[in-house]
Amino acid sequence: MAKYIEAKCRICRREGCKLFLKGDRCFTDKCAYDRRPYAPGQHGRARKKVSDYAVQLREKQKTRRAYGVLECQFRGYFEKAEMQKGVTGANLLFMLERRLDNVVYRLGFANSRNQARQLVRHGIFTLNGHRVTIPSLQVKVGDIVAVPEKNRKISVLAEAQEVIARRGCPAWLEALGADFRGTVKALPQRDDIQFPVNEQLIVELYSK
Repeated sequence: MAKYIEAKCRICRREGCKLFLKGDRCFTDKCAYDRRPYAPGQHGRARKKVSDYAVQLREKQKTRRAYGVLECQFRGYFEKAEMQKGVTGANLLFMLERRLDNVVYRLGFANSRNQARQLVRHGIFTLNGHRVTIPSLQVKVGDIVAVPEKNRKISVLAEAQEVIARRGCPAWLEALGADFRGTVKALPQRDDIQFPVNEQLIVELYSK
């Protein structure tokens, strides 16, 4: 499976906004984007003429990279979103939000989505009492994500309550850090997604 192994801060600089790919580091003065808020490379500061296609492409790349999804996966989500009732762009974001690795991150059990994906792959969490290892699993209303007793000594998980207090938890999720458990109370709504994305540009890109 393809994997990005270069500096993650270059991605934020290239997309022109914070994607919080390095967790807590993004909230400190060490954040590379705060220090150099322009694209990486020799010509990063140069003014460039941007076409409509380039704007749409950057919006798609920004969203895909924020959720840590490969192009083939992302295209698959879009095709499923098109077949569902409702607004295609919103459906796309809802499916990305309902990924298990994103839910683990939103509940405060990991400092980044990348770290959440790794923890899920190692079987650290259970979904409705069953051990799961698939980060792309779609959660449903009423699902319970929990950490078994034997895994609660992991240092990253022990910081769950502190992370939630600092970052907050979306309204569609309920985090019980003391019990190492989280519940899906409802399906995500567009207002719950604070990530700065214009999903209509993604729809326009794929609809060409």
